[in-house]
Amino acid sequence: MRLLGPRYPDDVAARIPPGQRLVKGWPVLQYGPIPRFDESTWDFKVSGLVDSPFTVTYSELKAMGPQRVQADMHCVTGWSTLDNQWEGVPFRTLAERAGPKPEAAWVITHCDYGYTSNLSLGAMMDDDVMVAWGHGGEPLAPEHGYPLRLVVPKRYAWKSAKWLRGLEFVARNERGFWEVRGYHTHADPWREERYSYQETKDAESEP
Repeated sequence: MRLLGPRYPDDVAARIPPGQRLVKGWPVLQYGPIPRFDESTWDFKVSGLVDSPFTVTYSELKAMGPQRVQADMHCVTGWSTLDNQWEGVPFRTLAERAGPKPEAAWVITHCDYGYTSNLSLGAMMDDDVMVAWGHGGEPLAPEHGYPLRLVVPKRYAWKSAKWLRGLEFVARNERGFWEVRGYHTHADPWREERYSYQETKDAESEP
């Protein structure tokens, strides 16, 4: 007998990808300790295959924004939250300042303690992708990525890496922390792209 999940109004159900359920609050999931933030030494770097690599302080980064995005979040473990209010700088703003070279096709996310994640440049150029310092009108809580996290609403939430320190533009895919441990390169929740065994042979080159 198949067990039915919770029933949602049609307009809500249409926003919940397969295999997901709505939760109250915002679950905390992470690997490793929460880093300490010292604004006097903290910086953010955009590097790799770009015409104008740059490094900015926290205040300089925040001066490039703010903009706000309302978006849903879907975790690969099965929970979803709707209508999250994010504040930060659009990824496109950072990319325009850096000027990706024609051969740049992927973006590697670099975070504290050496954590990395990866996504195609095409996915990162979605208009709702941002580096965020605020959520729900307040600064991010440390356990949710303060002082900065990536937000990629159209991908499973592990791609929205916490404690972000830099973005590197590269020509070829380099699998990140969870990707080398069996998670999917592209992580589209509507396709249920959870695990690497689901990838096609050309997954390294797909947008």
